[in-house]
Amino acid sequence: MTPHGETTPPVVLYVCAERAKGANGTATQYARTEGHAFAQERGLKIAEIVTDTYGEPDPVQRRGWRRVRQLVQTGDVTAVLVRWPSAIAPESAHELRHRETAWLRDRGVRVRYTWPPLSSNLPSRSDESLVISPGDAQTSNSPAR
Repeated sequence: MTPHGETTPPVVLYVCAERAKGANGTATQYARTEGHAFAQERGLKIAEIVTDTYGEPDPVQRRGWRRVRQLVQTGDVTAVLVRWPSAIAPESAHELRHRETAWLRDRGVRVRYTWPPLSSNLPSRSDESLVISPGDAQTSNSPAR
């Protein structure tokens, strides 16, 4: 509960970063750390952390993403936190990402990007309105895609 008696909006943190099953490396840790910080700064409660191995372009073919969809269908979450758009689907399969963000939006669930360059000073920025030029994502912990 918040100080005013309201419940904290439940969200799911979706992490799809490691290229090998069972790996818990730097990319996963960055995504988890940023996701927790993002939620805390905005008064959101992470109901569940769902992970997938990066590689399969179609999100619905991944067990973790299917769990995200299940949480959405049951009304258990109000938003999906994800580090960056390519965690949902790589740029080479951007139509799959657009399909999924539209599916979420149709159910009243927002996608919120937690990577600071995508979330800073943009509390309402999400999914379809986001365009990243290749030079925008060049940091030591950005994905090599």
